[in-house]
Amino acid sequence: MRLPSSLKNDPRALAVEILNRVDGERSFAEPRLDAVLTAGHPAAEADRGLLTFLVYGTLRMRGYLDFVVDHFYTGKPDALEPGIRNILRVALYQLRFAGKIPAYAAVDEAVNLARRLFRGREKLVNAVLRNALRGMSDLKLPSLEADPAGHIAVVHSHPRWIVERWLEAFGVGETLALCRADNEIPPLALRVNTLKTTREAILGRLRDARPAGYSPDGILLAKPPEAPREMREVAEGLLQVQDEAAQLVSRLLDPQRGERILDLCSGAGGKTAHLAALMGNEGDLVATDIQPGKLRSLMSSAQRLGFSVTTAVADAADASTTAALGLFDRVLVDAPCSGLGTLRRNPEIRWHLDAQTLDGFPPQQERILSNAAACVKKGGRLLYGTCSVMPGENDGVVETFLQKRPDFIAAGAPAGFPAGVLDSKKYLRTFPHRHGTDGFFGARLVRR
Repeated sequence: MRLPSSLKNDPRALAVEILNRVDGERSFAEPRLDAVLTAGHPAAEADRGLLTFLVYGTLRMRGYLDFVVDHFYTGKPDALEPGIRNILRVALYQLRFAGKIPAYAAVDEAVNLARRLFRGREKLVNAVLRNALRGMSDLKLPSLEADPAGHIAVVHSHPRWIVERWLEAFGVGETLALCRADNEIPPLALRVNTLKTTREAILGRLRDARPAGYSPDGILLAKPPEAPREMREVAEGLLQVQDEAAQLVSRLLDPQRGERILDLCSGAGGKTAHLAALMGNEGDLVATDIQPGKLRSLMSSAQRLGFSVTTAVADAADASTTAALGLFDRVLVDAPCSGLGTLRRNPEIRWHLDAQTLDGFPPQQERILSNAAACVKKGGRLLYGTCSVMPGENDGVVETFLQKRPDFIAAGAPAGFPAGVLDSKKYLRTFPHRHGTDGFFGARLVRR
């Protein structure tokens, strides 16, 4: 579905279009939303804020919204067209979670949008929403005591299978707190590029900024602009958009000036840039990724941020490819993972992921970590990290590796690393509900 030009400044229509594309293409919302905002749509500032609110809010609360839709829709839920379902989701999100938007306005806008995009289905949209308005207060939700997984899945809007795994790993209280935190709007986290400026200088320049709690390079903005990458400080290379926990991963590796450092799964280079800053841009920094497009983005960032890096296309899961890279003082493995620690910022992940895909990550992660070990000098450091909270992707991978490689041992954290984000094994482990950051894991190992 493509919006007619007459709807290009309608925040509700734009929200539905973005959600349709996120669903249909199994893509991320952030680049879709950023592209629309950068193109100048909607034109009015208030509407731009509403668009962001609707896209992320609907994605976060989609499980609850679908529970409501399925209850008040009289047909078979699977037969409801995706576009109609997203119109209903956006409208119901306004009815349930946007107190300043009148109910009649949310319903009328949804009906009119259905009439424009799905002629003949506007009566269905009107009926479902009117029924929901009349009956939502009497809607019976699963009981926390009788069905904790069902209750958390609906009320806190996570797929039941994920909730069940978290209940097994963390218990009811922690799972409740984690799911609640996943649905909160996070502050914008940025890393100060110390190759060009200082945190003190940035805090003096941005009145609404405050220092991050754990990362000495981080700042937080409670009220970020709709398109953060268009901030002048980002464009000038003074700041980089990066969650505080992601910043801690690079600090845990603790690269030193003059060393040879490898970022084996660099992606677009968020952590590569931080490694360069921590090294004072002195040394030999190599970044590899399997996708050439990401390395092109990395080189563009390197120019903007002012650091030097050598890039190479490499498959980290291919032992012969990684062995050819040579030996390094320190190696970062920011492993491909489920991303289940980033649901505050990427709520769509929970709806795209399935159990089979999740279970496929640890074997791949084990291969990559094993291959990375071949690149570590004797006495060198190897850091394994993910943006997941799943034990199988974290402790399980590291424990399997250490059992197979007695020449590696856990090294703990460097001096001065914040103790509040270290667990009993001295691994980096953050959670949204405990630390106010994304959920990250990091284990620093040393080759004997």
